Amino acid sequence: MALLLTSSSETDLTYAPSRLWQISVARYHEMIEAGTLTENDRLELLEGFLVEKMTINPPHSFVTETISEMLARLFPDAFFVNTQQPVTLPDSEPEPDVSVIRGKRRDFVQHHPGPDDVVLLIEVSDATLQQDQTWKKRIYARAEIPVYWIVNLPDRQIELYSEPSGASAHPTYRHLVTYQEDDEIPVAVDGVETAVLPVRELLP
Repeated sequence: MALLLTSSSETDLTYAPSRLWQISVARYHEMIEAGTLTENDRLELLEGFLVEKMTINPPHSFVTETISEMLARLFPDAFFVNTQQPVTLPDSEPEPDVSVIRGKRRDFVQHHPGPDDVVLLIEVSDATLQQDQTWKKRIYARAEIPVYWIVNLPDRQIELYSEPSGASAHPTYRHLVTYQEDDEIPVAVDGVETAVLPVRELLP
């Protein structure tokens, strides 16, 4: 049975100690273009901080690719599905496990998708569960990403967050529904449900 939680505010953990150096998205791009940072560094920019990405284990890889394949079959030609590709936000450039983007892939030859291009972001969470439920959720809510899923591997459930607060003192999502193994999770575009997926088929 899906569990529903509605909340107008919540306290997220603060991960960034005050003595760390923050950089802008523009500076981050300059470092990549100059070769200071490469794909081998396995980093993403979160609220101005360079954060090391976790290694990907087989269950994580299975879930990421399974969800990507299923969503690619559901969405019409006006959308496409990315896997572990950057999304450029005001102070961050995360690389979510799966993202559904509005438009054609060719529209983004010169730049990464931004918040207005995103329909759905998904993080597959095992070792990063706490970070995805707090820090990344805050980042995505502030950027007004409309729908955010966390595939919670330890608890074998999917958390669906919607109704982002946008920029505020404590950015968060006002609406959370947790889908268990025997549930079906809805897939929506602009608030309109277009399909459902069996949660069990998305889990390892």
